[in-house]
Amino acid sequence: MGNRVLRARNGFAHLRALWYRGVVEIEVPFGARAVPSDQTRILREALDAIRPGRPAAAFDLDSTILSNKPRQARIVREFGRARGIALLADCTPRAVVSWDLRDTMRLCGLPADEVQRLHADLRRFWLHRFFTSDYCREDEPIAGARDYLHRVLGKGGQVLYITGRHAGMEEGTLHAFRNAGFPLPDGARVQLWLKPQPDDDDDRWKETCNARLLELSGLACAFDNEPTHVNAYKRAFPDARVVHLDTDHSGRPVEVRPDVPSIVDFRMPG
Repeated sequence: MGNRVLRARNGFAHLRALWYRGVVEIEVPFGARAVPSDQTRILREALDAIRPGRPAAAFDLDSTILSNKPRQARIVREFGRARGIALLADCTPRAVVSWDLRDTMRLCGLPADEVQRLHADLRRFWLHRFFTSDYCREDEPIAGARDYLHRVLGKGGQVLYITGRHAGMEEGTLHAFRNAGFPLPDGARVQLWLKPQPDDDDDRWKETCNARLLELSGLACAFDNEPTHVNAYKRAFPDARVVHLDTDHSGRPVEVRPDVPSIVDFRMPG
């Protein structure tokens, strides 16, 4: 494949497959769409959409309300310790800027020849750990997410965590929720919807979730970092406040719909 950039096609399920084959290299200018001065207004409008007849607020997890950069940094540190590579053993989340582990190794200070030599081994090491409950315990909240989730409940809304994570990651996900101070699932006002199987396609899973949402009282607002998924929310629920998290994503060349605004986190200054 040389240096050709290949895009992941279906969220985590395809990232998993493409990482295994060694062909994922994402170069996306994240954060370029959001207008910081609009963020408070966008978040307030989403809260205002919550009503007795339309209470549901849907939140994706990774790169939406949780950052998995600490998870990725832990994996790189463990690889560094296993290989006796001090620069990698000191990896911090600041070095995780993309889904390309070569970027992380470069930012940790490794020379180009070492990056190329170690890339395939680190990728395999990463693959066996990233999609596990133990490692997702490391995830940290996106700024402002905790307070915003509690605002949703304070407005009388329902918090629906709708994620491409699979059921085997539930324990670690709940651990991260507790650490972050997020509302915990209670089966009623707060629910966690996980894929049944690791290899279930993310897009099809989100479509299944949309069908379930249609059977509920109504979707007030939805938040997701994947352009494909926010676009699908807006098609299925044109009256809902759908918001794109301009953080990172799987790298598919999909444009966010013009009627879907973007934010970088959940802080509401002013």
